[in-house]
Amino acid sequence: MEPLISAPYLTTTKMSAPARLDAACIFCKIIKSEIPSFKLIETKYSYAFLDIQPTAEGHALIIPKYHGAKLHDIPDEFLTDAMPIAKRLAKAMKLDTYNVLQNNGKIAHQEVDHVHFHLIPKRDEKSGLIVGWPAQETDFDKLGKLHKELLAKLEGSD
Repeated sequence: MEPLISAPYLTTTKMSAPARLDAACIFCKIIKSEIPSFKLIETKYSYAFLDIQPTAEGHALIIPKYHGAKLHDIPDEFLTDAMPIAKRLAKAMKLDTYNVLQNNGKIAHQEVDHVHFHLIPKRDEKSGLIVGWPAQETDFDKLGKLHKELLAKLEGSD
């Protein structure tokens, strides 16, 4: 299979096999160096690289070296360094403003069914991610009930 793009300056360093990958997943292929990438950081649990369809210059993706479509599918150990990597990249790019984004599911705008975090530089109001929250009025009685229900569920979960 031909790589999506071919250039001698792209990273193709082989790594040891992670816990679980999907042969059909584009991000798993990047982790296995079957598809080249502009790798920025690689750790035991994560792989960070420049997005080839960036929202802004420096837009990077951080992916766990474990295939799972949604955040709750990924073992905790494979999430341990995602935010430290995002922080390190933001510092390296000297970013004062940026978004860290992670989507779960098609209607939440997830396009690749492999958990990934976007680090998107926001250098001015017109570049990068444009976000608007449809704020709703809060019913504090309903919010209190939801709070109690969630606390009860959290007590028995890990």
